[in-house]
Amino acid sequence: MADKNYSCEVCLKEKTLLQGEKIPDCCGRPMVPKLEGCPRPFAAETARPDNADEPCNDGTDGNG
Repeated sequence: MADKNYSCEVCLKEKTLLQGEKIPDCCGRPMVPKLEGCPRPFAAETARPDNADEPCNDGTDGNG
């Protein structure tokens, strides 16, 4: 089973859950999945049809 990291958008606490565990509440809200850093830059030159496009943190939101 894969572990998944969650974080609180309010207080920024983090928690790692096993697959299938219920998403916890923190500060009165459900925690959200924490996105990993992007492994490659986003540009037309780096796009490849065989690479899956998974959500990631591109570092532009100030929280990266």
